[in-house]
Amino acid sequence: MKIYLVGGAVRDKLLGLTVQDRDWVVVGANAQMLMDLGYQNVGKDFPVFLHPQTHEEYALARTERKTARGYTGFQFNANQEVTLEQDLMRRDLTINAMAEDDSGCLIDPYGGQQDLQNKILRHVSPAFTEDPVRILRVARFAARYYFSVAPETMILMKQMVANGEVEHLVAERVWQEIAKGLMEKYPRKMIEILRECGALKVLLPEIDALFGVPQRAKYHPEIDAGIHTLLTLQRAADLHFTLPERYAALLHDLGKARTPKEILPKHIGHDLAGIKPIEAVNQRLRAPKDCAQLALLVCRFHIRLHQIDKVVHASKILKVLQQTDALRRPERFQAALNVCQADQQGRLGKENMYYAQRDLWLTFLAAAQKVDGKTIAKTFSGSPERIAQEIYQARCTAIKHAMYHIRYNVKY
Repeated sequence: MKIYLVGGAVRDKLLGLTVQDRDWVVVGANAQMLMDLGYQNVGKDFPVFLHPQTHEEYALARTERKTARGYTGFQFNANQEVTLEQDLMRRDLTINAMAEDDSGCLIDPYGGQQDLQNKILRHVSPAFTEDPVRILRVARFAARYYFSVAPETMILMKQMVANGEVEHLVAERVWQEIAKGLMEKYPRKMIEILRECGALKVLLPEIDALFGVPQRAKYHPEIDAGIHTLLTLQRAADLHFTLPERYAALLHDLGKARTPKEILPKHIGHDLAGIKPIEAVNQRLRAPKDCAQLALLVCRFHIRLHQIDKVVHASKILKVLQQTDALRRPERFQAALNVCQADQQGRLGKENMYYAQRDLWLTFLAAAQKVDGKTIAKTFSGSPERIAQEIYQARCTAIKHAMYHIRYNVKY
């Protein structure tokens, strides 16, 4: 029985990165042998065990055989005769198909170290095409390391899309990979790779439809709505925003991709037109509630949040604060403002532009929050309508004072 460190731990060690998790492959053993040594069997689909002391995962070396469409249609062979090279061959990319023995010697039968040095994502074998999740993984690794995809691997990915493999991915797995990709350093790269191979049109057709949609050069030097979306998403990543904020940044402009038959009346802009497409994406991906809600909120209000400097009436400011539920959920409102900042800065040449609107909204929110609703309620007890009206007027007055303070730079 021999044990090898494999996969991401070896890859990240060669890249000089901190190794977060370590996975091990056991060659020349069977399940009973490991359990006799105190390992705990936790694998549902194939033999995976937890080390009795470290609780790290140890898997028996195995091979795979495709038996049905999708990423679950596999039959595994994990007998004692499976070699390390056979186990590494079943892996997706060469950079993930390396191992290290107990003396620290690198075992690299498929050229992973060279591909790491050349910043290339390359498939190990033609068996790559058997698992459509690998398309998402390639895009995610591109987003993590900013590597390019080998031409022959991109050809395979395109063939997989054309063969309908991507259509058999379940929502939970798609969301899992996309969410991880959004939280990488270069999430824009993930969207670019998915678009290049054609998977974006299958998984996120609403995003794919943005590319080629023109925008007014006065406000968007990048012209193309799809490019603007990529810039906004990348800006959100550069600012280290949360997953809900990055997800909202990705979806904020879906209303710009309306077809002629879907064009709404002139008084309804692309902010409101994007609500139905976002609802469709949320449902298809089964996005978590916090992500889904923030995406809809940003879509609906980002134009009005941008235009705060044009508002002259305190009542209109308070109306937006009420509609966005900012008084009860200030953290979500601030998250929406963060996405608006990424939207404003996600334009060519405006990456470091000061987003004054964020400070204005937070100032007005703070002013409205200072109103003591409990004291007002005690003063006018027994009349809910009067209480609501008095609180409303007090908040309008507070916002008006804040507006005066900002305009004339005086204390209030």
